[in-house]
Order: sequence, then structure tokens, then C-alpha cells
Amino acid sequence: MDDHREDGRGLFGSLKGLVATLLATGKTRLELLGNELEEEKLRTINLVVMALGTVFCLGVFILLAVAFLAVLYWDSRLVVLGVATGFFLLLGLYLLSQLRRLMQRPQPMFAATIAELQEDIRQLKAASGHEQQAQ
Repeated sequence: MDDHREDGRGLFGSLKGLVATLLATGKTRLELLGNELEEEKLRTINLVVMALGTVFCLGVFILLAVAFLAVLYWDSRLVVLGVATGFFLLLGLYLLSQLRRLMQRPQPMFAATIAELQEDIRQLKAASGHEQQAQ
């Protein structure tokens, strides 16, 4: 009995080892979650900046182009304004569809973290014998 206490293999030593392993696993999972949050934040910022830049540039272009064409074809200004309106409506719809495509996620948020946690649970169940009892 004393041999087990000295080399740390007793119940208390095993419990300490288990706690250390669980803490290390938890730390790894939290680091992975932090990385995924950072990636998602950068992706969101990129989407917002691109959307605002697109709206601003296209807005200025629309105003200048329509004004130029209306002055250039002054006698047919109503036709020019009508064609310009239809064209920019189609362009706006196209850009909206592209923005929606960019906003779709290729995979669920925190997929890597969830997969790692599921694997941890599976391994813990296998190590404790719960998986065999359930079958």
C-alpha cells in the first residue's frame, strides 16, 4: 500500500492525472474556440467593408453616369433616365445575390470545436466503459 502512495499511482494520483488531462483538454478546446471566433470576426469585418465600399462606389457611379447621359442626350432625357433606372436595378439585384452568397457559411459556426468536443466525449466514454455498456 505504501508503494502506491510513494510513486503516485494510488487513487489520489490517478484522480490528479485525470484532472490534469481534463484541464489540458479544456484549455486546448478554448484556444480552438478563440481561433474560430477571431476568424469569424475577421470574415464579418471583411464582408461589411466590402459591402459598404460597393454601395458607395456604385452610388457615386450611378449619379455621375446618369447625369452625364442625361446631359449628353438632353432631348431624350426621359429615355436615358428610364434605361439607366432599369440597368441599375438589375445591377443592384445582381450585387444583392452576390452578397447573399458571401454571407452563407460553408460549414456551421464552431464546427471544429464541436467535432473535437464530440471526439473527447467519445474517448472518455470508451475509456470509462460507458460505450460498451450502452451496446
